Amino acid sequence: MFVLFEEAGKYLGGRVLSEAEASAQVELDTGKRVKVKGANIVLRFEKPSPADLIAEARDLAAGMDLDLAWEFAPEGEFGFAELAAEYFSEKPSLAQQAAALFALFEAPHYFRRAGKGRFKKAPAEIVQQALAAIEKKKAIQAQIAEWAAQLAEGVCPAPVREQLYKILFRPDKNAPEYKAVVEAARATQRPPLDLLERAGAIDSPYQFHWRRFLFENFPKGTGFPALAAPAIADDLPRAEGVQAFSIDDSQTTEIDDALSVQGLSTGTVTVGIHIAAPALALTPGSPIDNVARARMSTVYMPGYKITMLPDEVVDTYTLLEGGDRPAVSLYARFDEATLELQGTETKLERVPIAANLRHDQLDTVVTQQWLEDATFNADGTPEAAARMRAPLSFLFRLAKQLKAQREVVRGKPESFNRPDYNFRLVGNDGAEPTGSEQVQISTRQRGAPLDLIVSEAMILANSSWGGWLGELGVPALYRSQASLAPGIKVRMGTRALPHAGLGVKSYAWSTSPLRRYTDLVNQWQIIAAARHGKTAALAAPFKPKDADLFSILSGFDAAYTAYNAYQGGMERFWTLKYLQQQGISELEATVIKDMPNGALVRADTLPLVFPVAGQQERGARLRVKLGEIDEIALDVSGTVLERLDAPKAGEAAAEEEGDDGEEEVVAGPIAIAVDLNDSEAAPEEKTPA
Repeated sequence: MFVLFEEAGKYLGGRVLSEAEASAQVELDTGKRVKVKGANIVLRFEKPSPADLIAEARDLAAGMDLDLAWEFAPEGEFGFAELAAEYFSEKPSLAQQAAALFALFEAPHYFRRAGKGRFKKAPAEIVQQALAAIEKKKAIQAQIAEWAAQLAEGVCPAPVREQLYKILFRPDKNAPEYKAVVEAARATQRPPLDLLERAGAIDSPYQFHWRRFLFENFPKGTGFPALAAPAIADDLPRAEGVQAFSIDDSQTTEIDDALSVQGLSTGTVTVGIHIAAPALALTPGSPIDNVARARMSTVYMPGYKITMLPDEVVDTYTLLEGGDRPAVSLYARFDEATLELQGTETKLERVPIAANLRHDQLDTVVTQQWLEDATFNADGTPEAAARMRAPLSFLFRLAKQLKAQREVVRGKPESFNRPDYNFRLVGNDGAEPTGSEQVQISTRQRGAPLDLIVSEAMILANSSWGGWLGELGVPALYRSQASLAPGIKVRMGTRALPHAGLGVKSYAWSTSPLRRYTDLVNQWQIIAAARHGKTAALAAPFKPKDADLFSILSGFDAAYTAYNAYQGGMERFWTLKYLQQQGISELEATVIKDMPNGALVRADTLPLVFPVAGQQERGARLRVKLGEIDEIALDVSGTVLERLDAPKAGEAAAEEEGDDGEEEVVAGPIAIAVDLNDSEAAPEEKTPA
């Protein structure tokens, strides 16, 4: 005797070997023996063989009209044999009964299961909905196949183009556009980026990176709503005797900070660090604050920037020369001979801004010799720099002293082994780049005199205000580093903790409130401290353990990381473009990291990190031949031509240590979120990473 039975959602047939009251031992066609519950057996028969019966029944079931079967099916619960009698004939054959069973079982949108071999008709409205869904799915599958075929032929369908960045970086893996890209990539065995580029989905490499960044960070665009900058209501006193000056690049419009020096040749010199004071006018939760909080920071990239605040708001509070500008000022008094700090004081005031000095116009003039030797005269010294020579000379002397004092706390000197690279897009003039501009890359050695003056003044202000707020119990947004041990990175928090990399007891970013939201938040807290002293914790906008402060910290950390990564990526893009424009095919580079089957190297004269084939000693200097440049993937690799030297490993390790514990952003090839790992057509294929 043979039986047809249900097992794990499938119908199988076999020969009965033995049978008990509630079960039977059945041998399948494969020879496997299974124990089958009696309740799972739906048909018993002597012939034909189970395989023949199932094959004939499958053919009959495939030809059944399910709409007609639904019409013929009895109301209420029924068995498959009853439907077979209604659909086929009054006395259906064994194969017809099995066909009815298979058809009922495999059409849940028409028939609900009510037990082993038992069913109920689905309501008519449910059937219609299910049929519509099935037809829709078929149409979608057909659309996916059509789009995939177009992509494979080098044509990009409009819906795929419109969803390009979502497909690549934040995909809905059930979306037909995504599935079409995956199907086409599998069929052509091309990486998705290459496939889409060949199909014309990407207008240009530059626009690809730019629109991807906007998609991820500015989905509503970079424009500002109409906002009016409120006036500062405070009747601020004028800083008498102060002639402040700022030091920035010529492209800088958000002039946050300025310096002043008073009391030269009197024995006590007062250095003023004056910070633009938007927090005197803006309030937390105001429309302008909401805009700043949404952006968290100005975004910088070669030739362009996205400001945190609208130009009209920046212009209202920036420290532009030629007038008295509202500022939060830190005055630090020093012994003129020993440079010992005698005390600090914070004031809210209007500060006369005498000059806006510019790095690019002064770096070749304001040298160490010019600052330290009053008899030395440099040709072409700008009048503004000449007027500020004495204050600048004192500030340079002070900066060297402050740096030396921090290095004692650090336990070792700061080193500036690599230069800063400046990018200039010829003819760009601040407009949104197209990606075709001629790029110029220049260097400025870290620790140049003007850099040192500004950086030490800002460290003094940020550490002094951070410590002061900590003493008053006023929470702020701090940056700290527990030690200089390997792997200990800078972290953000709301407590005044030491920053080992800088060698200070605490450090709260406060000197860039026009371009960094953390600094604006901290300025609100500093203003409360200046106005209320010991009771500032009660009056400050953000109270101890304020959940909103933690939310700001988290949001800033995420945004700042994303912005830095984009800046690094665009600097890499323009560096690759520079290589192409200059026809550079070989570089000298230094090995910075071991990699499987190769090494990671840093170009000696350009801001470029890339892999080379073959194991190399860390720190070794190499001459490398560059391979093909991929502007979309931001990828390039190299082949070692020769080794130039073999430095000691210890020296190499020291060179690559971060001086202040900040993580260096090393931009590399981009990663996409299209997953082809389950493709049988290209099991070894990987998308660019």
